[in-house]
Amino acid sequence: MKRLGMALAIATIIACQSEKKTDQTIDSATNALQPLTDPISFKYDSVKVYSINPVSADAHVTDTAKAVILYPVFTDSKLNDFVLKKITGTVDAEKTFSTYDSYAKGFIKDFDSFQKENPDRIQTWFLTINTKVIKQNPLYIALYTTYINFSGGAHPNSSFTYQNYNPVTHQKIILDSLLLPGSNAKLSAIAEKIFRKNEKLTPDQSLKNSYFFENDTFKLNDNFTITDEGLLFLYNPYEIKAYAFGITKLLIPFSELKDIAKPKSLISPNN
Repeated sequence: MKRLGMALAIATIIACQSEKKTDQTIDSATNALQPLTDPISFKYDSVKVYSINPVSADAHVTDTAKAVILYPVFTDSKLNDFVLKKITGTVDAEKTFSTYDSYAKGFIKDFDSFQKENPDRIQTWFLTINTKVIKQNPLYIALYTTYINFSGGAHPNSSFTYQNYNPVTHQKIILDSLLLPGSNAKLSAIAEKIFRKNEKLTPDQSLKNSYFFENDTFKLNDNFTITDEGLLFLYNPYEIKAYAFGITKLLIPFSELKDIAKPKSLISPNN
């Protein structure tokens, strides 16, 4: 009995140690990537930079330019690099920044230079970027970034973008990776049917006068995320409509995707 009890105790210890290895991503038998058993933890941090040059529209009001960036910080360095690149490349993908602080300071530097060259232009600039984790599981992390920039003009410029990330492969999830080969035309047809219903358009009504689609032909963009209901696309202001209409969202339910979804993908019915 004593030997049996000791054997059970050893087996229990081994089992507990095995359960703790939750971050292993390689199956030793198949050498294939396996999903993480626990989501990657994160916290939010922020950067705030203000210009030291005040701007006064009158004797009672003094303001200045500011740049505020809110972003998630993960326990995974590769994911943090991905987020940094996407946030700081929201407007100009050609420019690279090593930190959020340098990005914010660059915006303020541009304001200070503008004020020095145009002392009679009484205006303040602001940059607000807010990135949040909107969905997370062992195979998928979805980010949503709100970008608002005012650097003169009639109104601020704004954009709202999704980023989709695979924490196992450390790669961006693109639309083609979710669909069967050659399914883009079918997806577009499904989406256009939903779009026309949402916009209260007939099946053959022209898009020319009210929308900005190239060649007046409906087209999906690549700004999407995966919700609990299906694939959600978002068109930004000015993208397909006048600025006053704001954003346009288009949800394609999973039920409409079952015939074109790649097996075992994030939009597959059996996933």
